Amino acid sequence: MVVSNSENNNDTGGNGGTPAVVLSCIDGSHYTGAVCDYSAWLAAKLSAPLKLLHNIERSNVPAVTDFTGSIGLGSQEELLEELTALEQQRAQLLVKQGKLMLQAARNRAEDAGVGQVITCQRHDTLTESVVELEDCIRILVLGIRGEEHGDAEQGLGAQLETVVRSLHKPILVVNREFQQPQRIMLAYDGGEATRKALALIAESSLFHNLSCHLVNVGPAQAAEKLLAEASAELDKAGLAVTASHLEGNTVEALIAYQEEHQIDLTVMGAFSHNRLRDLLMGSITAKMLLKTRQPLLLLR
Repeated sequence: MVVSNSENNNDTGGNGGTPAVVLSCIDGSHYTGAVCDYSAWLAAKLSAPLKLLHNIERSNVPAVTDFTGSIGLGSQEELLEELTALEQQRAQLLVKQGKLMLQAARNRAEDAGVGQVITCQRHDTLTESVVELEDCIRILVLGIRGEEHGDAEQGLGAQLETVVRSLHKPILVVNREFQQPQRIMLAYDGGEATRKALALIAESSLFHNLSCHLVNVGPAQAAEKLLAEASAELDKAGLAVTASHLEGNTVEALIAYQEEHQIDLTVMGAFSHNRLRDLLMGSITAKMLLKTRQPLLLLR
């Protein structure tokens, strides 16, 4: 069954007992195909509907400029009419382009075996959309960079941090072509966000039959206790667990472990609640997003 709703901003799905969705952000960027593929994988593993979201942001549809001070009054009315017509045409083209993206993504998801696909086109920012739809979201999937970055291979998307800080649902950040995860790594420090991540891994069908690497970077004595407690919880859930204590710089140690053990997906806590601390000390989340070559599943 395929449901299409792409006409307005009132499509909020998930209310009235409707199952929460895997929300996939489609924008025509380099990562759109991979975002769609990871979203389809998640929807299939979780037996959840897949909702494809495309945003037309107000900044992409410029307002008509008033040229009163720079052109003669006699010419102004005619010029403004032409500009208005051009901008209306451009807005219509953006809508059409977005619908074509959504159709292509829907076809791709259906080909991957997703049973229920919903499409949604909204005229607001990505952050506004996901905040409004939060109650309907089971997991959000988006690319590490949007279409405004073109084919750039470095940097983070303009709205990525804002979205991650605004949403209190799991967020999968995609930074490579789809590769079905076989080995996951949980960067565990015992904090609130990583305890949520631990519970998610233990309880969700998403991680069944995957090899789980549990790692901690920090003082050895504290790490031993944290890893033992977390390992016991994962063992109880029937997961195959490898626990490791790492030393050195946190980000460098995690990246090295990823590469050595061919980790396909890393699960970790997201930005802290203290923006000033993140600004002064540097956010581990941001550094991991910039340096990792594997998707990150973030929890706050």
